[in-house]
This record gives sequence, structure tokens and C-alpha cells, in this order.
Amino acid sequence: MTALYLKTMHPKAMQIKNLVMTLVGLLMACLLSFTMSLSAHAAIEVYDFDSVQQEAQYRGLIEELRCPKCQNQNLAGSDAPIAQDLKQKTYDLIKEGRSDTEIRAYMQERYGDFITYKPPVRPSTWILWFFPPLLLIVLVIGWFWQSKRSQRVASGQSGVIIDSVAALSAAEKAELDRLLSLSNKNDNNEHDITSTEDKK
Repeated sequence: MTALYLKTMHPKAMQIKNLVMTLVGLLMACLLSFTMSLSAHAAIEVYDFDSVQQEAQYRGLIEELRCPKCQNQNLAGSDAPIAQDLKQKTYDLIKEGRSDTEIRAYMQERYGDFITYKPPVRPSTWILWFFPPLLLIVLVIGWFWQSKRSQRVASGQSGVIIDSVAALSAAEKAELDRLLSLSNKNDNNEHDITSTEDKK
């Protein structure tokens, strides 16, 4: 039906319709690019540093410090409001002439060891530093011990020699022989029954 309607439309009306559709498309594209440029502009940080060393110090610290809100993102990559505040505070501390150690201590004092990707080695963080390597060492030793044990068992050098005949008492040997002979008789009978059924 729309194809019939389009064929019956006046050519001038078609031109107006196409012009309106083009203008609507351009307007939507302009709005989209404007909103994207606003969001991109909001993410750009402009800080004035006195020297290149201060800027390098700032970049290094915001790469090293973790955003308290984000699970595994540094301050440089986070757009969270708390990250923006921490970047500003880092900038202010650098402008005051504080060293990296002083700024890290300031942040750790307020946000704990979580704020840094490299927590200090102290009793409260020993499990973070020493448990993974110890676990790895224990697993490697266990794997070697198990593989050596398997090799010894496979080659018969396990150190445990079991003489199955000597380990049985006379009564147990007699019972074993009786059970084996019954088993052999049953196997022969089943074979005989099967073969007679096959003959039928």
C-alpha cells in the first residue's frame, strides 16, 4: 500500500518529504556528536604543573593508586566522583611539594592498604605476600612426591612386598581354592548350557 501511495504522491511532495527526512537525520547526528563531545570534554583533566617532573610524579601516582569505588581500576582509568576527588587531592599535594612516599602515606592513612596495588609488607599483609608462594611450593613438592611414588609403585620398588600366598593362612587358602573351583565349575556349566542351546 505504501508503494502505491508513493507512486501517487506529487513529485514536489516527495522532494519536501526527502528534504525533511534529511534535515531530521542531520539534526540527530548533530545532537549525538554534541552530547558525545560534552562527555569526552568532562573526562579530560587539565592541571597546570610547575615542571615536567611534577607532571610525571602525578601520572605515576594516579597509575599506582587504586580507586576505592572501583574494584580493580586505578585512579587514571576511573571516572568515579571519588577518583576525581583523589586526583585533585594528589595534584594539590604535589603542588605543595610532597614526595611520592608522603602522598602514598597520606592516601593509605585515609583509605587503608586497599588504595595501593603494592601493599606494604607488615604483619597484617603477610598473607597477601607469603601465602601464594608457599602454596605454590607445597603444591610442587606434593606433585613431585606423588609422581615419584607412582613411578616406584609401577616399577615394583615401593618397599612393600606382599606375597599373596604367604599372606594367607591355611584355612584362607582352602576357602580360596574352594571358591575358585566353584567358580570354574559354574563357568564350565554355563558354557555347556550355552553350547547346548546353540546346538538346538
